[in-house]
Amino acid sequence: MKDIAQRAGVSESAVSFALNDRPGVSALTRDRIRRVAEQLGWHPSTAARALSGEGSATVGLVVARPAANLGVDSFFLQLISGIQEVLAERRLGLLFQVVEDVAAECAVYRRWWAERRVDGVLVVDPRTDDPRVALLDELGLPGVVIGALPGGDTGPHPGLSQIRADDAGAMAAVVGRLHELGHRRIVHIAGLPSLAHTDRRIRSLRVEADRRGLTEAHSVTTDYSDTEGAAVTRRVLEHGTPPTAIVYDNDVMAAAGVVVTAGLGLRVPADVSVVSWEDSALCRLTAPWLTALSRDTVAFGRLAARELTALLDGGTAHTIQVPLPRLIERGSTAAVNGA
Repeated sequence: MKDIAQRAGVSESAVSFALNDRPGVSALTRDRIRRVAEQLGWHPSTAARALSGEGSATVGLVVARPAANLGVDSFFLQLISGIQEVLAERRLGLLFQVVEDVAAECAVYRRWWAERRVDGVLVVDPRTDDPRVALLDELGLPGVVIGALPGGDTGPHPGLSQIRADDAGAMAAVVGRLHELGHRRIVHIAGLPSLAHTDRRIRSLRVEADRRGLTEAHSVTTDYSDTEGAAVTRRVLEHGTPPTAIVYDNDVMAAAGVVVTAGLGLRVPADVSVVSWEDSALCRLTAPWLTALSRDTVAFGRLAARELTALLDGGTAHTIQVPLPRLIERGSTAAVNGA
């Protein structure tokens, strides 16, 4: 402040008023002080802003998943890209951390809140029994839940918005299309069983199977990795009555499943149809190209970030339902022989 005051020819108090957007200096003086500050490379201290109650200009994102799996997960890469677009426009930083479980994630929230490290958080992977919602309510830390809360929970959470995806509706659409193609033995190779969206997909498969009389349709949970996806694929295809269609909860497992299928001497889609829950470039690098549920994940991230910035600006929390993903049919699905 002293250096800026000397170069601008004003008092240190005038510098303080100008840089903190407080009355007490003319518009002309304020502009001159800011130009000098910029020339000297001055930037506001986020630590000082937090201590003074002005906020940290940072939002947080914690992911409680194995770090090794995140590097190949196209969903998170695209989601973060969309989030970052909006935060960059607002000159907000993103504090990102990977932890081993939800308990560790909750500990991070408590520490960030105590240290005033973030102004709000983006919450991913809602759990079937999720302690984070009550914790954020308790801390009064604004947040946006990306994905529907368990059981359709909509509140009251005054500082927590939701971006809801219709996982049940998407699974019903996939099963309906496979049923039209003559498939009766359908296996869903799912993700982590503790996740609310995994639970909704599994439940939806059961409902659709019961409604359509598909007695051999079921789900198997994994950790989303290509290793487990491949292992489960091998197991179900070597069963006495293997499935004629497999639905994978991400593109990585689907691609691994195609490789395993070929290794067993089976053809996609002549012997087994394959559907990926997430569409990505990987789905168009396999042979054949993978049928996939497609949504604009980058836009999903932008929407979540905009909802969070709206909360930080004093807006009210609310719930937004995103459109149902579109099933893009490619070479990995076909009618069952004789159907």
